[in-house]
Amino acid sequence: MSDNTDIAKLDDLIVTTIDSIKGYEHSAEHAESDRYTEFFTSMAAERREVVEALSARSRELGGTPADYGSTAAAIHRRIEDLRSALGGGDKAIISEVERGEDYLKEEFERAIADEHISSGTNSVIRICFDSVQRGHDRARQLKEALAAAD
Repeated sequence: MSDNTDIAKLDDLIVTTIDSIKGYEHSAEHAESDRYTEFFTSMAAERREVVEALSARSRELGGTPADYGSTAAAIHRRIEDLRSALGGGDKAIISEVERGEDYLKEEFERAIADEHISSGTNSVIRICFDSVQRGHDRARQLKEALAAAD
C-alpha cells in the first residue's frame, strides 16, 4: 500500500464530493419550495465537512487535495436545469439529486472495497461514508414522498 495510491483515491472522492456540493448549491438556487432549499443547503454544508476530512487525510499523507469539481458534474447540472425548465420543478430536481447521490454512494463503496489503500485511509473513508449514506437515504425518501404525493 502506498501513500500515492491513497492520495489518488482520496482525490477521486474529493472531486466527486465537490461535485455533490456544487450540485446541492445549484439545486438550492433553483428549488421552488423553501423546504427543499433548506435540505439542499444543509446537505452542501455536510458535504463540505466530508471534503475537509478527506482533504485532511490527503495532506497528512503529503498530498495536495483537489479543490475543483468535474466536467461531468457541470453537464449533470445543465441536465437538471433543462428538466426543471421543461416543467419538472422540484420533482425533477430531487430526481437528479437522487441520481447524483447514487453515484456518490457507489464511488465511496468502491473506495471502501479497494484493497490497495491503507487501513488508515479506509477508516477515514468509512467515517465519511456515513454522511454519504445518510444523504443518499434522505434524497431517496424525498423522491419517494414526491412520487407518492402524485
